Amino acid sequence: MGDLLVFVLSGLVSGALYALLATGLVLSYSASGLFNFAHGATAYLCALVFYELHSGLGWPAVPAALLVVCVLAPGLGWGLDRMMFRRLARVGESAQIVATIGLLVALPAAGLWAVELLADAGAPVRPAENQFGLPGVGPSPARSWRLADGVGVDSDQLITWAVTALVAAALWVLLRHTRLGLRLRASVDDRSLTELRGISADRLSSVAWMIASGLAGLAGVLATPLLGLSAHDFTLFLFVSATAAVIGRFASVPLAFAGGLGLGVLQNLVAGYASFAESVTGFRTAVPFLILFGGLLVLTRRARTAGVASADSPPPDHLAGAPWGRRWGVWAAGAGLLCVALYTVTTPFWSGLLAQGLAVGLVFLSFTVVTGLGAMVSLAQATFVTASALVAGLLMSRGWPFVAALAVGTCAAAALGALVALPALRLGGRSLALATLALAFLADQVLFQMRWLRGGDAGWAVPRPVVGPVDLSDDRALGVALVVLIALVAAGLGALRDSPSGRAMLAVRSAPAAAMASGVSVLRTKLLLFTLSAGLAGFGGVMYASYNTRIAATDFTAMTGLVWLAVVVAAGVRRPPYAVVAGLVYAVAPRLLSDWVTESAHLPVILFGLAGLALANDPDGYCAAVPLRWAKRRARAGAGRTAAPRAGTAPGAEPAPPAAPRSGQPSDAAGARPGLPAGVPGPAPSGRAPAPPGTGGTPARRGVVPGPALPAGRGVALELRGIRAGYDGGNVLCGVDLGVRRGEVLAVLGPNGAGKSTACRVAAGLLPATGGSVLVAGRDATRDGPVRRARAGVLLAPEGRGIFPALTLEENLALYLEDAGDRRAVYDRFPRLGERRGVAAGALSGGEQQMLSLAPLLQRPPAVLIADEPSLGLAPRLVEEVYALLAELRGAGCAVLLVEERADAVLGIADSIAFLARGRVSWCGPRAEVDAERLTESYLGVAR
Repeated sequence: MGDLLVFVLSGLVSGALYALLATGLVLSYSASGLFNFAHGATAYLCALVFYELHSGLGWPAVPAALLVVCVLAPGLGWGLDRMMFRRLARVGESAQIVATIGLLVALPAAGLWAVELLADAGAPVRPAENQFGLPGVGPSPARSWRLADGVGVDSDQLITWAVTALVAAALWVLLRHTRLGLRLRASVDDRSLTELRGISADRLSSVAWMIASGLAGLAGVLATPLLGLSAHDFTLFLFVSATAAVIGRFASVPLAFAGGLGLGVLQNLVAGYASFAESVTGFRTAVPFLILFGGLLVLTRRARTAGVASADSPPPDHLAGAPWGRRWGVWAAGAGLLCVALYTVTTPFWSGLLAQGLAVGLVFLSFTVVTGLGAMVSLAQATFVTASALVAGLLMSRGWPFVAALAVGTCAAAALGALVALPALRLGGRSLALATLALAFLADQVLFQMRWLRGGDAGWAVPRPVVGPVDLSDDRALGVALVVLIALVAAGLGALRDSPSGRAMLAVRSAPAAAMASGVSVLRTKLLLFTLSAGLAGFGGVMYASYNTRIAATDFTAMTGLVWLAVVVAAGVRRPPYAVVAGLVYAVAPRLLSDWVTESAHLPVILFGLAGLALANDPDGYCAAVPLRWAKRRARAGAGRTAAPRAGTAPGAEPAPPAAPRSGQPSDAAGARPGLPAGVPGPAPSGRAPAPPGTGGTPARRGVVPGPALPAGRGVALELRGIRAGYDGGNVLCGVDLGVRRGEVLAVLGPNGAGKSTACRVAAGLLPATGGSVLVAGRDATRDGPVRRARAGVLLAPEGRGIFPALTLEENLALYLEDAGDRRAVYDRFPRLGERRGVAAGALSGGEQQMLSLAPLLQRPPAVLIADEPSLGLAPRLVEEVYALLAELRGAGCAVLLVEERADAVLGIADSIAFLARGRVSWCGPRAEVDAERLTESYLGVAR
């Protein structure tokens, strides 16, 4: 019993720290959609600063801890959010993972380098790297109390429990009983809808990152007596706490907090009572990673991908279709010059350094396969390198020839890759990255600790081969041989990319659901990619070990693989030559920095980490960005040279106006813009005054005859002028003109794909226009985002219910109606909503959800309401109630832009009708001028 109590109490200490870190992970991920792999590095940096303030500069422990937790950590979170995380939220998930891994690498090195610089300047700092047995916030040495025989607690443990309990209570009060907490939870539920309600999601993201960093700083300070100052241990601590975040499904703070506490206890119980663990070297320390991997497999579900146009579309290849000489000529010439330089101008030292870079580049080519072709982030590449090299070294120690050992080692790495991929490929994105990293740590602590495989602390000798007359013990000969191998591998990858299997891989990368619908096996394709990548990493690993002439189990750890990933992806992971450039930079840059800048080993690590951070600006890497920018510049220059004035037009003169429309074509009425309701004047042609309102609408087609305009005198609340917009470079709207006045309902009709929802998104500020302008109450609001539009009175009720499903009905109302009296008025008007005020909005019926999204607007009507398909999925009786609410809003002076597909449903409420087809307004005018039968039959294909 005493042992059990000891295990539980000590487990609660580590569990409390897991809970703090997991809570921060969930908060930051929920607010920004970004999983921060550098969360543990933030904790380490804060622990380092606390140690230097307390032990080095002599500050009292409590003020030093308060400064770190309440000032430094939140400031770091705010700064990283403003400089990096906001931009990362707009790039692909692969770039997000690698960029935060770069931060994981850079932050500890930056802190240690700062300590070195301060020591050189004479500051009373202490050596900080890998220090253990350090004092915490409490008394030093810690005081101890005995609870029972063999059971005791100390002051550090008590402080950790007490502070964690206070933080848990404070977080509960913040999230459940403050308006800031309500907004944070709303942002977690639906970030874009939060902005449509006039709440800045960016500011909420900053607050969430500040709180998350503060929690990381608190965990770092409290963990100092337990972990000491080891960046490696803090990183491991983070990845274990990620299991608790998985338990909370990256969304629930209470579940993540409870999961962290339970995880600490479970880890201790398994390690303490698993009797078989005594015979398995490293098992006890590997328990957290087993739990992490199992939790990912059991608790993580892939997001639905159906309907997604592109999961991870590659950038345009400006050299596609170019002749071989233009595409590969520069690289071939560079390879030839490098081979010549190895035998002419380089010294033996630099020949060896270049050979090392080429060997690393061969390993880096494996990232081109798994991440460049497959868009999967594998954090186990260093594991495949070590496994292959250890197997090859073991076989060569038994007398096997180099080539045979190389082949078997490569096959062993490929088999290990397949073994890793089989359970992990059902995951994706961050979950796949975490799963492969968990397996990499398992390999480090269990697999590579087996005596028969590791060959003792010294490892295995891997002598360089002799191929015929060529002795690769000469660095120059080895360098040339590696150039040839790299060329062969690059040619093979190019042939693979252009083969049917390669096209299937690209299809799976870009659109998995579409690839599956086309008969491509997504699982088999990903398994092939992962296995091929692991085999290539193993092949490169044996060559790298041959360069070093020896391999030990600790040469290439899982943490080494993180640095490799940051370096190669930052250079450019989609094309093989960029991986080779990354390998050369990885080998040469530290030596150059040591010779010309500083001898500190931390600066190269910082720069490699910052290279990963550059992905926020160039998601495809700096090497790939340079030629792409050159190509764009040449294209712009070529377009400028070929553009010439039209015949009969003087340079700089305005082009001639278009010819008058042929008979039967729609044309503008005098002074009216096409697509605007009659009576709303648009800008007049150059040199002519605008015509007065009321001169008529756009002429109709197929029997719909224009009539008199709506009464003038009411100002235009929202106007779209010549709007062009679309997605991924393709236009959906091609010059749309619409305008709606106060106290008017403008109904926009059209078939699926006409651009109705896109027009709503542009009007609300969710989608920027590529051309034209948006005016709100006469003010140009084209550059305003959704928050400024909402604060100006433009409110979008999006398609599919504008509610926050995880919030209760009362909380949904409170976001829009701060005054409790306004909410009571809503309940008086809609008793059914009052009866269900404590129910989660996602559990309401479709009609109740639509009522919830529109009812509060009656208490505080917006200037403009954009209702996108409000009748979608509702019974006819409920549709009538929704339209009655819209009519009431019109009576309150609200301008309503109503988007529907069904003409018969809106003709009874609309004042004006606009028809949208193929991204253009083909007719617009008063409802009285609409021939409903002909309009429905002609445009919607529904005979009446």
